[in-house]
Amino acid sequence: MLIGFGVPVSGSWATPEGQQLVVQRAEELGYHSVWTFQRLLIPADAEDGRWAEVYQSVQDPIVTLAYLAGMTERIRLGVAVLNIPFMAPVVLAKQLTTLDLVSHGRLDVGLGLGWAPEEFTAAGVGFPGRGRRAEEFIDALRGIWTEEVTQFQGEFYEIPSSRVEPKPAQQPHPPLLLGGFAEPALRRAGRMADGWISSSRADLSKIGESIDTIKRAAVDAGRDPSMLRFVCRGVVQVRPGGSADRRPLTGSIEEIRGDLDDLAGEGLTEVFIDLNYDPEIGSRSAEAAESLRRAEDVLAAFAPSP
Repeated sequence: MLIGFGVPVSGSWATPEGQQLVVQRAEELGYHSVWTFQRLLIPADAEDGRWAEVYQSVQDPIVTLAYLAGMTERIRLGVAVLNIPFMAPVVLAKQLTTLDLVSHGRLDVGLGLGWAPEEFTAAGVGFPGRGRRAEEFIDALRGIWTEEVTQFQGEFYEIPSSRVEPKPAQQPHPPLLLGGFAEPALRRAGRMADGWISSSRADLSKIGESIDTIKRAAVDAGRDPSMLRFVCRGVVQVRPGGSADRRPLTGSIEEIRGDLDDLAGEGLTEVFIDLNYDPEIGSRSAEAAESLRRAEDVLAAFAPSP
């Protein structure tokens, strides 16, 4: 199982200097990848439990990865995830192609449906029909990337007969990974994507069941499930160990190492450690220098073996 790390994109530690420090250190230590995520806004009167501290102040994921592409050479650059309804396929294709080119083919693209009605309103799109929109978007995106002349007509998107150049560095295109945890989303990943990314709220004790659903959908679609990637956002919180009711990836370094071994046994191909979701690190009230110090400790503790 490959190990990645979350880029500081939320809260006080998400500065250009902090991002550079974390990502370059991750590359030095042999981590496979670094990852960002997307959040457009947070309602001013948000009381829903879904609007956690991590979402209070979030930088753009694509711009952040472009900034970091020029400061790294080997480590892969992933986004988990971009919400499909917020952009047109041709606009996102152009941005992602450019990012793949400037990073010399190191981009991994995670796509999701989005879950916040307020963001849909602000982006000027309707909330219903998200699943149909996603499937159409993926077809259009692949067409832009792989066809010399692209023409697309669907329920949600239309592309007149056009040449869209340049093409990505990775052929036929950067890996497309889908998020989501409802059964239709899991089956969609098995049918249409190069893999799946779990959400921050995933029940890690049942993640093997989700992987099995995706693999069955791949087989039903005539695809080889062994070719799919299964990526987990690891919401790691290093705390004093010994709690009998602790959740996976929370506790001592030793306990978390054991949790990572368990996740590997469930069929995951990659986990990335994301400290943005630790309220003691990825919040506006956290002291940035202390957050970065703790991040360096975590980077060293979970560095992949050579």
